[in-house]
Amino acid sequence: MPTFSLVRTPPLPPDEAWRRLTEWPRHADAVPLTRIRVLTPAPTREGTRFVARSGLGPLTVDDVMEVTVWRPPAGDEGGLCRLEKRGRIVLGWAEIEVLPGPGSRSRVVWREELRVRSLPRAFDGALEWTSRRMFGRAADRLLRRA
Repeated sequence: MPTFSLVRTPPLPPDEAWRRLTEWPRHADAVPLTRIRVLTPAPTREGTRFVARSGLGPLTVDDVMEVTVWRPPAGDEGGLCRLEKRGRIVLGWAEIEVLPGPGSRSRVVWREELRVRSLPRAFDGALEWTSRRMFGRAADRLLRRA
């Protein structure tokens, strides 16, 4: 079960970085071959559930997530969102932390523990490498686009 973290310092105030990273439907534009379906009514809060479906045709995987911590940034305080992965295949958790950074920038820390049911531990290195690249690119795209 690989655990990894990514750090970004976008030229955005924390509330804008937070908005861009936690508007779940926007993740479909940032991750190729992925659709997002929010299962609970807006606004996002603890208990919000959504599904990221990735793949083509019959070769799809559902990543079912539930928000278990929802603390948006406020004033000088950073924000934290924790997602628990509750699918049949994709398991683990993700945290998105947005902190005040240097100057008018934010400091974003994306941490994730990812497990794929029945995938042997011998594949952990490849899974971590692939996940780090995919989620790093997704974070970059989300933070670039308004």
